[in-house]
Amino acid sequence: MAQKRDYFEDVYAVVRLIPAGRVTTYGAIARYLSLRAGARMVGWAMNSSHGHDVPAHRVVNRIGVLSGKHFFGSSTAMQELLEQEGIAVNNDQVQDFDRFFWDPFTELS
Repeated sequence: MAQKRDYFEDVYAVVRLIPAGRVTTYGAIARYLSLRAGARMVGWAMNSSHGHDVPAHRVVNRIGVLSGKHFFGSSTAMQELLEQEGIAVNNDQVQDFDRFFWDPFTELS
């Protein structure tokens, strides 16, 4: 019998590899892991990541918007964490997104 895959742990393993000062997207992680439910599955994992030692603040939507910011305890916590790593955020969007984007498909393949 095949072992059941723990998608959330797979997502967390990838997110733990995102270097400080870089960001990736829900979709990029889903593509790398070949997740059927795609970005939505990664979003569910990120929403449940509290207490799993995962730098979830480094995961943003496909255009660099801090779409998961409401899961960080305050409306500014995600932005503050990114700014501590040298990533500028304006109006809840990563500035110079292409420069900071980390693609697990490219970096880990």
